[in-house]
Amino acid sequence: MNLTTLHAAIILFTVALVIGIGIYHSRSIKSAAGYSVGGRSAGVPLVAGSIAGTVVGGGATIGTAQLAFNFGLSAWWFTLGSGIAFILMGLFYARRMRGTGLETIPQFLSLNYGKKAEELSSVISSIGILFSAVASCLPGIEIISSLSGLDPVISSVLLIVMVIGYTFFGGMKSAAVGGIMKMVIIWVSLFVAGFEAMESLYGTPEWASLPAADMDLFGRGFELSMANLFSVIVGVLCTQTYIQCIFSASTPVTAAFGCFAAALIVIPVGLPSVAIGMYMHAFDPNVSPILVLPSYLINHSSTLIGGLAMGGILLSLIGSIGGLSLGIGTMISHDIIMPITKITDDLKLLKVTKLTVLAVMILACLISIANRGSEVLFWNYLSMALRGGGIFIPFTLAVFLPGHLTKTWAVISMAGSTLAALLSVFMGLPVEPLFVGLIASVIFILPGIRIKKIPGTKDYGL
Repeated sequence: MNLTTLHAAIILFTVALVIGIGIYHSRSIKSAAGYSVGGRSAGVPLVAGSIAGTVVGGGATIGTAQLAFNFGLSAWWFTLGSGIAFILMGLFYARRMRGTGLETIPQFLSLNYGKKAEELSSVISSIGILFSAVASCLPGIEIISSLSGLDPVISSVLLIVMVIGYTFFGGMKSAAVGGIMKMVIIWVSLFVAGFEAMESLYGTPEWASLPAADMDLFGRGFELSMANLFSVIVGVLCTQTYIQCIFSASTPVTAAFGCFAAALIVIPVGLPSVAIGMYMHAFDPNVSPILVLPSYLINHSSTLIGGLAMGGILLSLIGSIGGLSLGIGTMISHDIIMPITKITDDLKLLKVTKLTVLAVMILACLISIANRGSEVLFWNYLSMALRGGGIFIPFTLAVFLPGHLTKTWAVISMAGSTLAALLSVFMGLPVEPLFVGLIASVIFILPGIRIKKIPGTKDYGL
């Protein structure tokens, strides 16, 4: 990439500005609850900003352009599916979850299925979310390495330093404020770049030579497209990070409208990355797929737009890693470490949460270095499958039909379905791991379903 001094200055200024504002707002964080759920005072903009700021990461930008480079419009399913999931979350989940006054999904599951379910779901969710963080670390390391010429290991250290500045100090509040600013930068710059790419491509011989499947939202096949859509929806609905944003809302109604606002932001944001991916396939086919988007912004766009967009892309990766790490760190510290160590002091819990978040960031970078060159959206979809396969059905039953599933079978379902999904991946079965997990979940849940007791009647097992 032909990075100029002006490019570098614009990128550095954009990233430093947003991180600096996030650090400034972190001064008010004095408690564990303030760190993990922002003191439960967030309005609609902050809820939407924290949700969109996390989901618009490596998969929504770099990964979408990477997939569009090979398959065209069908790469849009990730952001489209995420937006649909947030609409469903706002309609059916947000008010119920915010009304509990809790901080994590495992805590909610504990209310319905006991401590074993809380601990097990923390582990399952953490593994799944970790893979999403990897999906943002992969392009983050590659971009920093390509722009600076540094070794990938050193680049990963720089990435962690930036994530620490973005999220580590201020937790949910920093993520929310940074998310709003990041989305403004991405919306303006990336949409301008995407429009320019499509305008330059449309009507050319290269445009006419593109395969018809590249113009079809179902170009990779209807079944695969629906599988990807379903995995994103199920995965998002079970993700601690997004539920944590709901818990940070000032009221249940605010939580619901924050989800709707996030959907309006997220759904269209994948389209400019799709346009850029198709442009690069036509005019620069030898580029490394994972660097499709940054290569276009540096080499084919104006310096101002390219620099701003690259700053926004880096912030999207940083924000996603930070938000996802915050979700994992909150679950591990609150649902596993705190019960084991019997921590009661709030400041100690805050320190443990921060250290756990830092450990997650480092682990995600190490996994990314070991898997350089892998497809970004592969990690996103695998993450969604593992989270959804193990948690989705017991979680949904707890939200809408509390008391209808026994504790023992809920725990068996979580463990068995997650194991089934992992085995399907390692064995290379020609079935989406999400579906394997959900089928196993249903099989394990059926013996534990019961008709909830109605006054004057008895329970009848099914």
